[in-house]
Amino acid sequence: KIVQITGGTFFEITPVKAYPTSYRECVDQAKVEINAGFRPELAAQADLSKFSVIFVGSPNWYGTMAPPVATFLTTNDLKGKTIIPFFTHGGGGMQNCERDIKKLCSGAAVLPAVTYSGASVRRDNTQQLIAEWVASLLTVKK
Repeated sequence: KIVQITGGTFFEITPVKAYPTSYRECVDQAKVEINAGFRPELAAQADLSKFSVIFVGSPNWYGTMAPPVATFLTTNDLKGKTIIPFFTHGGGGMQNCERDIKKLCSGAAVLPAVTYSGASVRRDNTQQLIAEWVASLLTVKK
């Protein structure tokens, strides 16, 4: 939806080694990785040099962003960029997501984060709320 509205470029943050498809196994692995501060290797790197504004999305895993997103943020030069974070969750809300993303975006301006519950994203009104949120950001940036 964000790419559709902004005409931006989509980049999927994908680890070299995929996470388990079983919910319980994925949660268990995420807990271990987050507690250890593990940063998985990514399958591809993004060239961010031509972008000044970057939307960064992540699910809330165990109270923070997914480890591959943390890898992305720590392996890219974000100085002078504007980071717009958004998170999905299964009921946990924001928790430490916004705080933690700010810590990893050294030298960048980090706008306030928004969250959407996974169930709500499938509702039509949430798609409209996302569109309104992005439009409000574009108005501020002009």
